[in-house]
Amino acid sequence: MTAPPLDGPAFVERLRAEGAPRYHHLHPFNIRMHAGELSKADLERWVRNRYYYQTRIPIKDAIILSKSEDSVFRRAWIRRIGDHDGASDGEGGLHEWLVLARGLGSDEADVRRCTQVLPAVRSVCDAYVHLVRTRSLVEAVASSLTEHFAPDIMRARIDAWVRHYPWVDAAALAYFRSRIPRATRDAQEALAFVVEHAKTRDAQEACVRALVDKCKILWALLDAVAEAAA
Repeated sequence: MTAPPLDGPAFVERLRAEGAPRYHHLHPFNIRMHAGELSKADLERWVRNRYYYQTRIPIKDAIILSKSEDSVFRRAWIRRIGDHDGASDGEGGLHEWLVLARGLGSDEADVRRCTQVLPAVRSVCDAYVHLVRTRSLVEAVASSLTEHFAPDIMRARIDAWVRHYPWVDAAALAYFRSRIPRATRDAQEALAFVVEHAKTRDAQEACVRALVDKCKILWALLDAVAEAAA
């Protein structure tokens, strides 16, 4: 017999309990970054490879949009694409990430071409797009709930970079700063959607699995970057 669905607060707690210990803030690479133990080459490698992940975000959001028949949902979710792509050149999260790359001394055009992205990083980032494409709408939205944990890691990252990597211009950290309010807002909206639309216990468990799978993707990305430095 299928278990009854969890009530809203219990479901939210289950999502948090499964996501928090798997989120990549606990990855050794991030721990080393925040402790000031990474070299300039390590940081450059991470920024170059993470840029490919950033390019996948508006693509996965466009896929999520295509899954919904609800114009209210689409009007809200489409803002996420604008947040990353910007309204015009020189705006948005992708541009801010390239500013970060420039702050590390990387060539912006080279980073944008993604020619130095590690094959393993490309594979796991493409796996995120595949996850969103092949799951239900509510599961795809649930996979984005890693954003619930993002504001804390962004605060820690800003503090760590200012303290340990002062040679990076503070203006280059704009992406980290902008993600704090955006991720907070986006996570609240996504969580409300998932709680409302995952109406059965099976659907709730599928959402938990989607979140766990997304955490694994973020972890695997850092695995690949860390192993390349070994």
